[in-house]
Amino acid sequence: MEIRTTSRRTFLSLSMGLPLGAALAACGSSGPTRPGTAASSGGGGGGTSATYWYLSTQPQEGVRTRTMERFNKANPNGTIKGTTFQNDAFKTKIKTAIGAGQAPTLIWGWGGGTLRSYVQAGQVDDLTPFFEQNQALKDRLFPSSFGAATIDGKIYAMPCETMQPIVLYYDKRAFEKIGAQPPQTWGDIMDLVPKFNAKGIAPFSLGGQSRWTNMMWLEFLFDRIGGPEVFQAVFDGEKDAWSNPAALDALGKMQELIKAGGFIKGFSSITADSNADQALLYTGKAAMMLHGGWTYGSMKTDGGDFVPGGHLGYMNFPPVDGGKGDPGNTVGNPGQYMSISSKATPEQKEIAKKFFATELMSDASVKEWVGTGAVPIVKGADAAFASSPDRDFLNFVYGIAVNAKTFAQSWDQALSPTAAEVLLDNIAKLFQLSISPQQFVTNMNAVIGK
Repeated sequence: MEIRTTSRRTFLSLSMGLPLGAALAACGSSGPTRPGTAASSGGGGGGTSATYWYLSTQPQEGVRTRTMERFNKANPNGTIKGTTFQNDAFKTKIKTAIGAGQAPTLIWGWGGGTLRSYVQAGQVDDLTPFFEQNQALKDRLFPSSFGAATIDGKIYAMPCETMQPIVLYYDKRAFEKIGAQPPQTWGDIMDLVPKFNAKGIAPFSLGGQSRWTNMMWLEFLFDRIGGPEVFQAVFDGEKDAWSNPAALDALGKMQELIKAGGFIKGFSSITADSNADQALLYTGKAAMMLHGGWTYGSMKTDGGDFVPGGHLGYMNFPPVDGGKGDPGNTVGNPGQYMSISSKATPEQKEIAKKFFATELMSDASVKEWVGTGAVPIVKGADAAFASSPDRDFLNFVYGIAVNAKTFAQSWDQALSPTAAEVLLDNIAKLFQLSISPQQFVTNMNAVIGK
């Protein structure tokens, strides 16, 4: 059985009492991306260059690019060249490149089980000495962000960018049309489904083809019904952990919502990479959407008057009647993660470390991230919220993190890459109603600890 990245204590309560009050997390995405974006950018200096692959979406892509460009301007003899990819394409490309020993210098990712696989294969450098030499940099970042970067007590990635819980978004206009309030319980969700359908509005948007978007629903249902201990048992490799009655209850409720017409028709053919799921919400075709905090910035950029006009509502996932889980719990990203390829040259590694130490989470970068409607993982970043037009959403996100007793790691990042792929495949089948809850459980029990 594979020893996991974190212990039971750290998975459930890594950062109790810390500024963000969040346990480690690494959601299956830092943001959906637009198609056709594999453009490169970088400095024009004549010296050595490091390479950097990252996700293509606005406004996040712009912040990453400008952060790199500031570094290149200040360091013309040791620059970084960037290449952008769609989310799902990136996941495939980076794993293939790392396996072939052809990874970029800077390996961007979500930490957790995937990072562990890189560490076991000797593909990324131990950054513990770097952080020992740059204690002020480490102290500047939220302690909770280091959980998904730490493997067997050593740090293998620089936490960066923003903290992003999964949020239940809703269109206030849609609720006005049916004369209802946002759901306060799972029962309310089920009651709203026929009311929205009767008005020709899909209750929920969902980019189901991407699979990890479906997973968010199960993560919350498992937690709200049985508490974080249900998935914790899977994480710990306990035999038949998926057979927990709370798990079967959650899987059954999920299929009940699907059978009731809870999601937009054809959701299994909609991709998150295209932002089509977000468009369904801000164009009024769907009333609600469960998605990452990063989509706020995308909807503000693409949604016309939807965000600035005050039509977007947001809340944490509601409790399930009779459930054991704390309704304040959440899932999502405590940050994103940047590792250094062990195959890079010494010169490239020094460029990467200088980037980490000087620009990756500089004051200018932090200001830009706040400008996207996101919460940077830097201590004291909330001081910048008051002057932001997005201050209400920023304070909402910050409040979820502060009050969450458990900020759980996304399942596909907590598990090994092998188990995660089986998980995502079975989640897709569950949502397509091609397997039953019991079949899902049987299939997943077979890969516990693998």
